[in-house]
Amino acid sequence: MEEKQRFLCGVVEGFYGRPWSIDQRKVLFQWMQLWGLNTYLYGPKDDLKHRLLWREVYSPEEEGQLRTLIVEAQSRGLQFVYALSPGQDIVFSSSCDLALLKRKLRQVADLGCQAFAILFDDIDASMCQADSEAFASSAHAQVTVTNEVYRFLGEPPVFLFCPTEYCSSLCSPSVSKSPYLQTVGEDLLPDISVIWTGSKVISRKLSVDGLAEVKSVLQRPPLIWDNLHANDYDSRRLFLGPFKGREPGLRSNLRGLLLNPNCEFEANYIPLHTLGSWLRAGKEETKDEEFDYCPDRALTAALHDWMEELNQPLQAGRHTIRTDPHGYVQTSRCKTSDWSDRPSTFRGTSALAKLPVFPLNSSSPPSSPTLEDREKQMGEKKGSSYSSQKSPGSRPGPVPSGGQGEKVQGRGMCGGKGLLSESQVRLMVGLHYLPHEHGPSAQKLLQDLTWLKTNCHLVSTNGKKAQPQKAEEWHGRASRFLSLCEDIAQLHCSVVGGANRAVLYDLYPYVWDLRNTALVAKAFVCWLDGRVQSDSSALGSWRNCFHWCGKTTGADMMGVDSEPWVFKGGLSGDVQMLLPIGSCSELFTHPPPLFPTSRLYNVRPYHNKDKVELYRMVRQLHLRTQGGQESNIAHPDVIGDRCLGPCLALSPEYSFILEDELGVCGCVLGILDVPSFAKRCQASWIPAMRDKYPPKGNSTHPNTQDLIRLIEEDQGEYPDSLLHHFPSQVRLDALPELVDISVSRTLLTALLAALKANGSQGVFCEVQPTDRQRLEFLTKLGFLEILRGEARSREGVVLGRLL
Repeated sequence: MEEKQRFLCGVVEGFYGRPWSIDQRKVLFQWMQLWGLNTYLYGPKDDLKHRLLWREVYSPEEEGQLRTLIVEAQSRGLQFVYALSPGQDIVFSSSCDLALLKRKLRQVADLGCQAFAILFDDIDASMCQADSEAFASSAHAQVTVTNEVYRFLGEPPVFLFCPTEYCSSLCSPSVSKSPYLQTVGEDLLPDISVIWTGSKVISRKLSVDGLAEVKSVLQRPPLIWDNLHANDYDSRRLFLGPFKGREPGLRSNLRGLLLNPNCEFEANYIPLHTLGSWLRAGKEETKDEEFDYCPDRALTAALHDWMEELNQPLQAGRHTIRTDPHGYVQTSRCKTSDWSDRPSTFRGTSALAKLPVFPLNSSSPPSSPTLEDREKQMGEKKGSSYSSQKSPGSRPGPVPSGGQGEKVQGRGMCGGKGLLSESQVRLMVGLHYLPHEHGPSAQKLLQDLTWLKTNCHLVSTNGKKAQPQKAEEWHGRASRFLSLCEDIAQLHCSVVGGANRAVLYDLYPYVWDLRNTALVAKAFVCWLDGRVQSDSSALGSWRNCFHWCGKTTGADMMGVDSEPWVFKGGLSGDVQMLLPIGSCSELFTHPPPLFPTSRLYNVRPYHNKDKVELYRMVRQLHLRTQGGQESNIAHPDVIGDRCLGPCLALSPEYSFILEDELGVCGCVLGILDVPSFAKRCQASWIPAMRDKYPPKGNSTHPNTQDLIRLIEEDQGEYPDSLLHHFPSQVRLDALPELVDISVSRTLLTALLAALKANGSQGVFCEVQPTDRQRLEFLTKLGFLEILRGEARSREGVVLGRLL
């Protein structure tokens, strides 16, 4: 009977998403033994025979896998609890269903399992007609079947029951007055423990008073199913923060506590390490204040140990785990072959994009055929000659900080497998902290962005002259914000180039997503300096939206009692909503690239000194399409003057640059008001081109008339009905072809944010119908076909989207 008295503490694998592999669970059991945890509950929603096909027994092969896990857990002193979820379609009054339920659990018991759980969470509380005639309520039906199964199994010392009302917010009308809970408390056999999640499905805190009330109604101390670190309800969120908000003194009111962690196995090192610290701090024999549980202190200890794991030079599928304070043993762990689509919710709704498995035997992706020259240069600069010529922190090309034209020092090359620094890991944890709370660095990022947005009038183009000290304050905070964004970009590079490839598999989609959002935010803050129009009505409404400096997460905006899934995206979502186009989710959410690259990218506004490099780049692109023939180009600027010249000359404030370690590698161009731009082009740019390219008689080179005709065609004649809804235009003549297409998406998103901030309500882009790649790219960003070229004697397809 000792198990009935032992405080159960450990892990419940109860999330939607990828079920962990057997080898991953073996590593988990090693962790649990090392950190003093004692219970593992097996209940992955994606095991079809756990929930959907609960009536079916396991095959001989599946039996062998379960037996292996049970024996492994027991050999490490862990209680293996097998859970079954029959509630979706069980007929409680059916003797056949009851027999099938007993048969299934007896099969698992014969494999050596000695602890069980019956789960009736997340089901329809209504009953079929047969059950309505047999039972007074769903609670009576559930309790009757549970008691029967409990007796059938010989009244095992650990037997858990998850009610349909499993948290305070689901109780009707309240915890103390719930007829459902009262029935469970009165009729469920006293040695069966009841699962509870707290005040919410994902509880910010667990209070002694709240648990005492539950204990009174249930007539037994509940066992907490803790969803603090569960992330299966939002594909953009990851929780690396410490176990928090649960005082060790709660133990006197609990049967146990099981943590339902992140779907990504490698993300759970800190959550489980700190849970072990919490458990040790709550033991009666540790009365000294030195042993009181402190989340920050527990986090520091966990970080110290995790650093050793993160920097092990291991391929994906291998793992090194410390078995004692002085040594390590290696355990082989096979990763699942791909990311299964998660159901749309963990008690909520969300879609998850698949991340295919990608080869990770090098940190660099395969070369894009159109970028062979740059890839070759990159490879050369990774060598010793590059190191000797450039300082480690230098970046070619200007990266403005607050519009000052100052260089923001980059972090150099990121290729190769290296070591993550402790400061980087701490930053990663702070950026992916807890569902109700951001870490310090994330809070600072949001507070600075909110302040910079709210006070952008201090550096606006046509606002009243601000006091110099106010503008200086804005630039200072902008500089700190940009520096933190650079740290996030460098963190992405370091994770991709890190030694532990197993960690990369699990963490990459999240650091990649946040990197992209930070690039957009960084570019936009740079653009705000001297480019935003302070009298724009659109800007005024944008600046006043989402003014919530004091809030720590988007969920806080909805109220402190909101579940975390009310506001999507975590820190990425919070930053996104502070941008002018924050409601355009399709601009920010896309699946990660097949081949992650550790190249360091930067997005920034255009500066005049970029013109030479941009002209050279579009000239090279043109030569590739022409098979390398240069004889038909009279002047080296012809291609640049046609593709880029009008926008760079007349609309430079809506031009954004993409650069990597080698410098400029792409750009997107924008026009805020197309009719006005066309008039200015006729008045100034075309005359300038006539002067620059005079006629050359019978020369075969393009003459002035040819160039002027091409430029005029590029401006097009668009119907007033189109321009009324889509007054702005984007041009993608220098959009690069990259392995990570999200970089191009990020570049375009920065431009759309600038156009929206200065009043644009819609944009369009003209694409050749044969350019399938570009059409697909724009379609994924929410662009729809709004005009066919044939309607105006042109071949181009016009795609547009509202902002």
